[in-house]
Amino acid sequence: MKICLLTYRGNPYCGGQGIYTMFIARELVKLGHEVHVIQGPPYFPPMEGVHIHYVGNHNYFNKKKDYIKPHKPFATLRPLNFYEFVASKFGIFPEIEAFSVRAYFKLRELMKTHRFDIIHDNQNLGYGFLLIKTLGIPFVSTIHHPLSIDRSTWFEYPSEFSLKVKRVLYYPLIMQGFVARRLDHIITVSHDSAQEIIKAFKIKPGKMSVVYNGMDTEFFRPLKGVRKKPGSVLFVGNVEDRKKGVVYLLKALTLTKHKVNLTVVDGGAPNRTYVTKWIDNFKLNDRIHFTGKIPGEKLLELYSQSQIAVSPSLYEGFGFPAAEAMSCELPLISSDGGALPEVVGEHMKTGYVVKARDPFGLATAIDYLMDNPEVREKMGKAARKRIQQVFTWENAAKEMVKVYREVIDAYR
Repeated sequence: MKICLLTYRGNPYCGGQGIYTMFIARELVKLGHEVHVIQGPPYFPPMEGVHIHYVGNHNYFNKKKDYIKPHKPFATLRPLNFYEFVASKFGIFPEIEAFSVRAYFKLRELMKTHRFDIIHDNQNLGYGFLLIKTLGIPFVSTIHHPLSIDRSTWFEYPSEFSLKVKRVLYYPLIMQGFVARRLDHIITVSHDSAQEIIKAFKIKPGKMSVVYNGMDTEFFRPLKGVRKKPGSVLFVGNVEDRKKGVVYLLKALTLTKHKVNLTVVDGGAPNRTYVTKWIDNFKLNDRIHFTGKIPGEKLLELYSQSQIAVSPSLYEGFGFPAAEAMSCELPLISSDGGALPEVVGEHMKTGYVVKARDPFGLATAIDYLMDNPEVREKMGKAARKRIQQVFTWENAAKEMVKVYREVIDAYR
């Protein structure tokens, strides 16, 4: 097949959408398919066998000044750029909608020389996709989870009215639901996420398939000869994303009998203010270390050095950091938020599962695993075995191809 993948942010180190697109593209090529990727910035690097097509944006949403590019002084006045500029000033996140329109024009250009069998979006769902639907090509989208979950977690904690208004404007729920119902098929990454999508976007169950994500077990592996740091706990994720449940982990650190130290890998989250207030409140400044943005090799080293990983999320559509830790034979304490139990597997065998929003449960789990090194070792080995058996990108790509063929056959 000739497959076109769409992703509004391509780089695998800017979020899960980049990881997903990169590995699916790689495995589809290995299966013998011709793969094209239309991607927005930040871009992922060239990949062998993958045809990459670039679309730009000015990323006005994250800019407070220097809107005008010296070499393109009038670029902001172009219609789509001007829309992005104005929308961002009102707190609207216009990047995905603008990408969907730019992807339409890029596809029209490519169709002069290519005839795609299927188009596969990665949780963009912008209004521009209604234009793409007019091109007469089967069109599917992966929804990792509905953004209504992200928005709802912002309202669990006290915040200023102005911030609440910004959160309502930020998440394009009406647009994504409207577009999702008009695509040919929806793919999601867990059964829990499927139920949330049905509830949030009113998607018919018959129009949806579950295809689990994969994990690069060749890279995420236990490193030989690396010593564990006593009392070391690791958290990987965006600490400013309230659905990650970091505040409950911080509270748990005040309840444990062991004085453990927490390393946080958050990619250098911009405007890190929410979590630092809680660290001050709990008086944990001497026990928390932020790594900032680090290369993959350093992350792998941290997984091998740490004694325990914790994923305390209120919700995950899948949970890459949880799967990464398990793949590295690191015993994982996970909440039961969203699809995490689907990833973790059997409680006390391949991971330790506690209720979401339960700092006392997290503290109990940390102390138990700190007190039982033989359980940590056994759990870590069982966790890696589960990832190797269930969550591979090769399996994901093969299942994806089955979905593609079903959608194409139904489209004819």
